Amino acid sequence: MARHAILARLWSGTGAILLLAALYADAHAATVELPAAADRVSLTAHLAYRHDIEAADHVEDAFARAARGEFQPLPASAAFGFQRGAFWFHAPLVNRNADERRWLLVQEYPLSDRIDIYLRHADGRVLHQAGGDHLPFGQRSVRYRHPNFLLDLPPGERVELLVRVESQSSMQVPLELYTPGAFIELSRDAQLAIGLYYGILVALFFYNLVLWLSLRDASYFWYLFHISAFGLVLFTLNGLGFEYLWPDSPWLADRMVPLSICLALVAMQQFARTFLELPQRWPRGNLVSLAVIVFFVLFGIASIWLPYRISTPVASRAVLAGLIWIVVATVYVLRQGYAPARLLLLAWAMFLLGTAVFTLLAFGVLPKNFATEYGVQIGSALEMLLLSIALGYRYAALRNENERIVNEARLQLERKVAQRTQEVRSALMRLEEAHTRLRDSSRRDGLTGLYNRTWFHEAFERMLDEAREGRHPLSLLMIDLDHFKTINDRHGHLVGDECLRWAAHRIGKALRSHEALLARFGGEEFVVALPAQDLPAAVAVAEEVRQALVQATCEVQGHAIRISASIGVHTINAEALDDIDNALEVADRALYAAKANGRDCIRTSISAA
Repeated sequence: MARHAILARLWSGTGAILLLAALYADAHAATVELPAAADRVSLTAHLAYRHDIEAADHVEDAFARAARGEFQPLPASAAFGFQRGAFWFHAPLVNRNADERRWLLVQEYPLSDRIDIYLRHADGRVLHQAGGDHLPFGQRSVRYRHPNFLLDLPPGERVELLVRVESQSSMQVPLELYTPGAFIELSRDAQLAIGLYYGILVALFFYNLVLWLSLRDASYFWYLFHISAFGLVLFTLNGLGFEYLWPDSPWLADRMVPLSICLALVAMQQFARTFLELPQRWPRGNLVSLAVIVFFVLFGIASIWLPYRISTPVASRAVLAGLIWIVVATVYVLRQGYAPARLLLLAWAMFLLGTAVFTLLAFGVLPKNFATEYGVQIGSALEMLLLSIALGYRYAALRNENERIVNEARLQLERKVAQRTQEVRSALMRLEEAHTRLRDSSRRDGLTGLYNRTWFHEAFERMLDEAREGRHPLSLLMIDLDHFKTINDRHGHLVGDECLRWAAHRIGKALRSHEALLARFGGEEFVVALPAQDLPAAVAVAEEVRQALVQATCEVQGHAIRISASIGVHTINAEALDDIDNALEVADRALYAAKANGRDCIRTSISAA
């Protein structure tokens, strides 16, 4: 009996504790009433939250902590900045709208990694849904840029809503409940506003694209890059990138935020450098801008591997630093008297204000409202409009300056035209004469006056094509003066040069009746092309050449010098595919066969083979 009495006391004590806990929880978590006539209820003011720094609590632990009153009232901003761990949010709900059982819970911040929704009904059932950009976009209840969850809230029944958010992005949890009809109106208005913003960007893009294609001014190119890159930033921050571009890639959903920010800052810095003409107007400032560009390029590459909780805060802070530097450079150039910088300064001021508001919201400094949420869009739209106007103003100023310079130059030119005309004509005549001499000398060997090897190659190619078209043979003679080194060694190079000129004259005279192409091939070697000559005819011509050399002596400086030659002969068949290099190689082998057979003789490519 004593044992049963002890158990009864324990049971009654436990019941009292549970009753006190329930009363305590009710005191700290006021039930959120969904009025009968309401179609939208903001939960932000009614939520209690707990920061689970180690992200270790399970849903049962979170419900128990909420029952024990361990959750705190949510700050008015509903923004905590970049935090580690997970955040739990709790609120009891009672739906008084008998006509609306299904409500849509929307987290009006698109970049949270993982959101878990737990709805505990009066009978103890706990229903779970998950969302966020670490899950495929198609899992959302409604295909919309903000995470959303369809809740079944039976009229008059008290249910407990528990939301767990874990994200490396800024911790912003503005939760709103909508009826389906109210959400349709909201999404329509939001999409209209976003459409207007991107419509402005697209119009500015194509307008300035036409100007860039017409003017080829680098400032317009970097302006287009800036519009595109910053449009991608906002497309990402608004959740539209995850909705339309990478709906099944949580990895891109994370990486595109810092990466697009870095691209936008590179474009902005490069546009400012070009527009302000920093390389000419402020070389040191130009170096700083280049260093900033290098930083964003390297950080953009590093953000592919860096954790999101590191890369995004750094990129967000760097945006302000980069913009402040652009403002500093603009003020410096403006003080030098560069008028177009005024509009640029106003544009950057608008953008800096909008970006500062958005950044302070991301770090939880400013509350979330229309002005802070869409500050970047408003500031950037004004900035891009002003930049487009500034480009037009700068182009007009440059055009006026160019016209002034052109007019002055025209006046000076007209005074000098008459004077220079005669000088130019005389110079052109002298140039034409020099060109004619140069062209001829470029074809000739300076010592013998014969064609040189380069010209022979070109002329022989044409002769080879004609031979193939006419289907007639083309022969080639390779001529080498025998023992010519002995002449140079015994009598000197001046005598050797005279002997070369004498031999060139004798060979040319022997070939005069054969329409041959004769050239000095190099050193004491000569090459001859014989059109329409077969092998026997070419051998006969070669013999004429050999006889012309040996039948006379070269008289120079009191010396009578006998000169002979070894000759290699090769005939190219019209149907053969030999090119000039092959033909020369075969003729050269025949020449070496003649040398090997005692010199002062003729060998053909057939006999050499």
